[in-house]
Amino acid sequence: MQQTVVVAGGGIGGLSAALGLATKGFAVTVLEQASKLGEIGAGIQIGPNAFHALDYLGVGDAARQRAVFIDRLIMMDSLSGEQVANIPVDQPFRQYFGNPYAVIHRGDLHGVLLDACRRHASVEIVTRQSVRKYEQTDDRIKVKTSSGKIYAADALVGADGLHSCIRQQLVGDGAPRVSGHVAYRALMPFDKMPQDLRWNAATLWAGPKTHIVHYPLKGWEVFNIVCVFHDETRTEPAANEPGSSQEVLQRFAQVCAKPRSILEALSDWRYWVLCDREPIARWIDGRVALLGDAAHPMLQYFAQGACQAMEDAVCLAHKVHTRGGDIKLGLLDYQNERVVRTARVQISSRLIGDYLYHAEGVTRLVRNAMYGKRKADEWYSSLKWLYGGTGLDSTV
Repeated sequence: MQQTVVVAGGGIGGLSAALGLATKGFAVTVLEQASKLGEIGAGIQIGPNAFHALDYLGVGDAARQRAVFIDRLIMMDSLSGEQVANIPVDQPFRQYFGNPYAVIHRGDLHGVLLDACRRHASVEIVTRQSVRKYEQTDDRIKVKTSSGKIYAADALVGADGLHSCIRQQLVGDGAPRVSGHVAYRALMPFDKMPQDLRWNAATLWAGPKTHIVHYPLKGWEVFNIVCVFHDETRTEPAANEPGSSQEVLQRFAQVCAKPRSILEALSDWRYWVLCDREPIARWIDGRVALLGDAAHPMLQYFAQGACQAMEDAVCLAHKVHTRGGDIKLGLLDYQNERVVRTARVQISSRLIGDYLYHAEGVTRLVRNAMYGKRKADEWYSSLKWLYGGTGLDSTV
């Protein structure tokens, strides 16, 4: 008899898990609380590790068709305008890691996964269903939704995000940690982007407790713009709220003319108050497993949130399959394989935000001196632990 799995959440992580499990012979029901599946936000960065996962899921080529392949990862000093770091991600990088580095609109990547799930006979997607709790016996699990419906299955995957109800039942660690960092996001049409900044790169302008990111999307039709600043007075999470151009210009008043010219040309901003959680060692409760932001929400400074969720999905599907259908053992293997790696990314994301991107004073000068001298092979070696991961091993 075909084993069944309920996946709570139809985001990138949830759909990746559904697709991975379906390709291993499971019948999967995805429960999504929204009335229509989609992704808010704008651009995301996809490292080689994420392409390894997408290839495993059979959608790597489809994702490549919608991505923009950049040539460099650049860090600039937003006060002086000097280059701090330049990491080539062209052909030698691709050969070293076995896959490219690219940028893509979040909705496009979500669409690739959604199309694949809809084509698969073993995946059912149900909208307007928000999972609230679960009950389980030794051999079955019942999932209850806010509408009162009950779904019975052999396992439950909680991919229901930062405010996961499944995590609260499993872990009970309360609300997420508000970081004190605020991210403003916008899309800028190509013809409005200053000509001297139309670089084929993911560029980060680092400043004291601030940074600005820009890179091209959608076949160079638009540029993704993100600016982040510290604000300890914002103590409540917020997502996709209307932003203020005046606040952006005030917060970035100290930056030099070149990056400031981007901010001055934009008016349609949305903002997020960034949150994460402390790493935890327990993701599993019998036939229940957490995945993606429900398991390890992280700040965006390593550009790995979606990438690690896709790695999770690959690992989960692989482990339950190799256990020959023993779901409980497979989920335990998945947890043991993923906890340390994702915790390292969570911790590292905090550290590089505070001490690398947002450095000030003498720390800023040390950063500029250290990273300005690094060569490509040194960068590749230092990033191998991250971009060399596939989801099938515990690369840390």
